[in-house]
Amino acid sequence: MPTVHVQVGPETHVLEVASGSLLRRVLLDAGLSPYAALTRRANCGGRGLCATCGVWVLPAPEPTHWHDRAAAHFGYPRLSCQIRVEEDLVVEIPNKRIWGARDPARAHPKRALPG
Repeated sequence: MPTVHVQVGPETHVLEVASGSLLRRVLLDAGLSPYAALTRRANCGGRGLCATCGVWVLPAPEPTHWHDRAAAHFGYPRLSCQIRVEEDLVVEIPNKRIWGARDPARAHPKRALPG
């Protein structure tokens, strides 16, 4: 069973989850919303359409969704609704109004943006 360490501000929560679980569901089930206050009720429900469930993840799994490929390329948080927990992860839930801010230090400018 993978372990997910979730940073929310100064607090760290440790969760053991079933392999293959969707990170968004893991967070919500633990009472750790990946959403900002404005988007807790107004979101796409985990379909990868609204980009409001973004979190920072280490190690960042290879992106499989178009939005996650762009986020990884440009340094934006990854969509928790598109990440399956297959290994131990460290997750940081960013402080955000709607979407998480870009962090150029986390961008991969040399990686080609796959189509």
